[in-house]
Amino acid sequence: MDPSQVATVILAGGKGTRLRPLTLHHSKPAISFGGRYRLIDVPISNSIHANFTQIHILAQYLSSELQHHISQTYRLGMFQSGSIDVLTPEENEKGEKIWFEGTADAVRKTLPTLFKTDAFYFLILSGDQLYHIDFGKMAAFAEEMEADITIAATPVHHSTSERFGILRVDEQSLVKEFIEKPKQGPDLHHLHLPEIFFQRIGQAVPKEPHLLANMGIYLFKRDVLKKLLESDPRTDFGRHLLANALQKWKTASYIYNGYWEDIGTVESYYQANLLLTSKGGVDLYDEEKPIYTKQSFLPGPQIKAAAIRNSILCDGCRIDAAEIERCVIGMRSEIRKGTVLRNTLFLGHSECGESCRIEGAIIDENVHIGNNVILINSSGRQNFDGDGVFIRDGIIIVTAATILQDRFTL
Repeated sequence: MDPSQVATVILAGGKGTRLRPLTLHHSKPAISFGGRYRLIDVPISNSIHANFTQIHILAQYLSSELQHHISQTYRLGMFQSGSIDVLTPEENEKGEKIWFEGTADAVRKTLPTLFKTDAFYFLILSGDQLYHIDFGKMAAFAEEMEADITIAATPVHHSTSERFGILRVDEQSLVKEFIEKPKQGPDLHHLHLPEIFFQRIGQAVPKEPHLLANMGIYLFKRDVLKKLLESDPRTDFGRHLLANALQKWKTASYIYNGYWEDIGTVESYYQANLLLTSKGGVDLYDEEKPIYTKQSFLPGPQIKAAAIRNSILCDGCRIDAAEIERCVIGMRSEIRKGTVLRNTLFLGHSECGESCRIEGAIIDENVHIGNNVILINSSGRQNFDGDGVFIRDGIIIVTAATILQDRFTL
């Protein structure tokens, strides 16, 4: 397929309420990941690797940081084809702000701008997922199948059904049924994937039942996208439009059998970052298909002393700690003498004083932690709201620009 026939639309406008308090100061796609990236870098990079360089990012909530990152990172030269544009809600002729109210609504309200390109296909992505997908292969599959709509899908354990939209497909990979976040019960039995499915994709047959989950990645033919959005005024692709769409248009499922994580909660964000310390999760070390991000021009980390195990230390760090174990330490972080860090994320541009002990925490950007601070959630609380310090899912979160005084304890 000619890459110029595909335009990418990245949905990046949600408030990320389940990720609060991290999203108190950032839009979800602008949150730091892996110590040096932003979540939005993943869908943009995967699109660029497929040579899909007509990219539109639909932003809304706290969009200024996101726009700044994109403008500083992705500069297609004047002699290259393609562009990366950020679209935000605009005022109408009455001076009213027309806000995006869901995934489908955001695309619907920006359709006049999106259709200024002559692309035949529109690839719709989420701004907060982790994966390495060859979108070129997905587009070729859609073309071969002559599909009007193509949905990327991946096998998931049956116990996770309430997190995802679930597909039922036939032997030709055509979607026959779509149920959004179904509850557990006997009604799901007919959705369990047969053994022959796993044999076809070259995966060992799992011992327990699996389902086929919608990844929130869609490839629409241009005219089908237009007709769908005009015929159904509801606001969300997964919750509203897809179940009816597959009754009208030929809908195929492109099977992805690799790492994929939808960053929907504090727990999923935290675990996806820590997974990097054990060479798991999304591959950040692929030299052929790197995840692009803003150039830092910082020196390598300076380590005076520390017992460091299973951790990532990013550019510009200064480390003089006692122990760092299973941590991701973001750019320009400073950890001083005697401090012990375990299972902790420093998102970057923060400093931690002497003789601190921090375990199971997320330290947002531009945080100052004094000396002898203890953050270990010793009481085992699942939720807590404080002044710049929170607990969600048992994980301590220190929000951006917070100052913790000497001997602060939680």
